[in-house]
Amino acid sequence: MSILILCQNCGARNIYEFVFGGEYKERPLIDASKEEWNSYLYEKDNLAGINKEWWYHRSGCGQWLLAIRDTLTNKVIKTERA
Repeated sequence: MSILILCQNCGARNIYEFVFGGEYKERPLIDASKEEWNSYLYEKDNLAGINKEWWYHRSGCGQWLLAIRDTLTNKVIKTERA
């Protein structure tokens, strides 16, 4: 099964050109508590269904992008520049 990710610079590319960067989470404020930073860095939701994720185009333009992907079907619904 081939999964395509639409890179904003290079066009539709095979997922093997990319590196998964993790789920997207809002970054805490700089003066946030240790617990908030711990949650941001180490706790993952890992939800089934539609998720917003970081992807790095390592074998292409070298840019980060955000992808909306359905983890149940592996279909990439939308991508946008980071």
